[in-house]
Amino acid sequence: MEPAEAPPSELVSAEGRNRKAVLCQRCGSRVLQPGAALFSRRQLFLPSMRKKPALADGGSPDGDLLQEHWLVEDMFTFENVGFTKDVGNVKFLVCADCEVGPIGWHCLDDKHSFYVALERVSHE
Repeated sequence: MEPAEAPPSELVSAEGRNRKAVLCQRCGSRVLQPGAALFSRRQLFLPSMRKKPALADGGSPDGDLLQEHWLVEDMFTFENVGFTKDVGNVKFLVCADCEVGPIGWHCLDDKHSFYVALERVSHE
C-alpha cells in the first residue's frame, strides 16, 4: 500500500483547515471563508461540470472520481452554495450564483458531511 500523499500545504493549514477562501471557478463567487472546512481524502464520483438543470434528469452522466475535498459539517457554514434535486440518496453542490457544478457532494444519509472537491473550485 502506498503512503498517503501530504495535503497541499499552500491550501491546508497545520490544523487541516482551508488557508484560503474557496471560490467558484466560473464566476468567482465565495463558497467558503478561510478556516471553514477540513481537508479530507475520500474517493467520490462527481458528474462532469455542467449547469444544475442538466444534473437533475437522473441519467448516468460522465464524471470524475475525485479524492481531495473540503469537508464541511454544517450546511450553514457555506457562504454561497446551491443543491441539486435528489439523485438517489445524494445531492450535488453547485454555485448558487451561476449554478455551475457539481462542485461537491452530500449524502442524505449523513446530515453532517458536505464535500467540496478541490479540483472543482479555486482558492484566493
